[in-house]
Amino acid sequence: MIPFSHTWPYESIGDDLYVQDCPFCEASHVLLPLKKKHLSHVNTGEKKLLVFPCCFNKVSIIEADGDYLLADRPLRKFT
Repeated sequence: MIPFSHTWPYESIGDDLYVQDCPFCEASHVLLPLKKKHLSHVNTGEKKLLVFPCCFNKVSIIEADGDYLLADRPLRKFT
């Protein structure tokens, strides 16, 4: 079972990938330094380092589907 706490939603416009809010600094409308072609590599088992350009926090993306990125550590804070 995939832990929901390790996922983060993203959107694609053209070949660019965006997140509505950064999971670390909560910046809005963040353009990710990833393209759609990178996600196809991730889905074949290759990990991809993602550095958020707004705050320079890093996570490794280990899987992706059409809506969510799956990271190697929690991205969601539960209170």
